[in-house]
Amino acid sequence: MRLGAAVVGAALFCAIPALAGTYLTSAGLLVTEARRESEVLRKRLHDVELARLVHKLADGRLQVARGMHVPSEVAQAHPHLILVLEAYERAAEAATKKEYKRFLVLLSRAREEEANFRAILKQLGWELPKMD
Repeated sequence: MRLGAAVVGAALFCAIPALAGTYLTSAGLLVTEARRESEVLRKRLHDVELARLVHKLADGRLQVARGMHVPSEVAQAHPHLILVLEAYERAAEAATKKEYKRFLVLLSRAREEEANFRAILKQLGWELPKMD
């Protein structure tokens, strides 16, 4: 009986980092791709068709993040992931409307919020894996 409890305990101990690892990898991918697409758009800011594509991708990414399973170990950081992705989505939307100054402000906000997200993860003892 004790052996069974020990095995279950060990499995749970190993599962918690695995869940956080899956979350972190997913969050890292979402953030990295949002940043990459926004940088491409920044360089071709007057390309409205590209802006529409980036906006659709950003909106989809935001919806995915809102539906993610969030392990309790990183739950405090997750709202900041949402804020990062919302800023990127709004920036892309601004570009579709040729609101270039607003695009740049929102792009800056996304970067600031990404720094906050990473800092909170670090305080919790986690970090996003490098995806570049």
